Amino acid sequence: MNKIKHFYGVDISKSFFDVVDQEGKHDQFSNDLKGFKGLLKFIQKDSLVVMEATGYYHYRLAQYLYEKGITVSVVNPLSVKRFIQMKLSKIKTDKSDAKAICEYAQATKVPLYTARNAVQAECLQLLSLQDLYLKQRTALKNKVHGEKALGTPSKTVTRSLNRSLKQLEKELAQIEAKLEALVKETQEEQLEHLTSIPGMGKKTAMLLIVLTDGFTSFENARQLCCFTGITPTIRQSGTSVRGRSRISKVGNRKLRNLLFMCSFTACRSNKACRELYERIVEKGKSKKLALIAVCNKLLKQAFAIAKSGTYYQENYMSKLA
Repeated sequence: MNKIKHFYGVDISKSFFDVVDQEGKHDQFSNDLKGFKGLLKFIQKDSLVVMEATGYYHYRLAQYLYEKGITVSVVNPLSVKRFIQMKLSKIKTDKSDAKAICEYAQATKVPLYTARNAVQAECLQLLSLQDLYLKQRTALKNKVHGEKALGTPSKTVTRSLNRSLKQLEKELAQIEAKLEALVKETQEEQLEHLTSIPGMGKKTAMLLIVLTDGFTSFENARQLCCFTGITPTIRQSGTSVRGRSRISKVGNRKLRNLLFMCSFTACRSNKACRELYERIVEKGKSKKLALIAVCNKLLKQAFAIAKSGTYYQENYMSKLA
C-alpha cells in the first residue's frame, strides 16, 4: 500500500463500468474483455483500483486486473454507502458513485483482493446455484401446500409440482456431492479436523472452508465472527436511548443459519459450549442469546483448530475464550 500513488474508483454494472481517479478524471468502459483492456490503458502504474462487491459483475474485472499485476480492492457496498451518507451527498449517478469509491479508498485502509483459485471459484458458483435451488424448492413446497388447502387440488398441477420438487432434490444432492468432492480435493484434512468438533456438521464445515478460503482470509477469530454477522451491536446514546443489543447480521445468512442449527447439538455434546450456554441462561438471559454465544464459541473453536491443524481436544477447547 505504501507504493500506491494513484487511486481509481470503479462503479460497475452488468453492461459497463465507470472509472474516476483521484483528480476527478472520468471514463466509461464496457464490462467485457475489450473494456478491461481499455481500462489498462487508462490507469497508471503504482495504482490501486477499488470496486464494490456486486455479485457476479465485479468478479471478472477483479480477476483480470489481478492477473495483470494491478493492485485491486473489492469493498463492502454498505461501507461505501455509509461513507456517502456521511458526506451528505445528494447526487446519485454512476460517475458520482465511482468518485465516492475513489475517495473512500483514499480515506480508509481497504482490503487487498486475492485471486481465487479454480476450485474455490467453482465452489462459490455451486453455493450460489444451491441457494437458488433452495429458494425454488421452498416456493414449490409452499405451492403444494396452497393447492392442498383448496380441498380439491388439480391432479395435473399436483403431479407437475411433485415432479419439479423431485428434480430439484436430485440437483441439490448432486451439488452437495460435488461441493464435498471439491473441498476434499484441496482441504480434506482440514474438513476432518473441523468435523471433529462436537456439534459442527459437515455442511457447516464445508461452507466455512469455502467462504474463508481455508481460513486464510482472516487474521483472528473475531474477524471471522464479524464476517459471519453474529457479533453484538450496542444501541445506546445519552440517557434516552437504551436499545436492546442485537447481532449485526452483516454477513453470510446461510452460514449464520447453519451455525444456529449446530448450536443446539453443541449445547448437548460440546462441553465448552454447554457450559457457556448454561452460564448465560443462569444469569437470566434469553436462551436465544445463549445460543448465539454458542455460535461464536463454535467459530472460535473452528478457527483455532484450522490454524493449529489438529483435531478437537476437549480440555484445550474448554479453556478457549
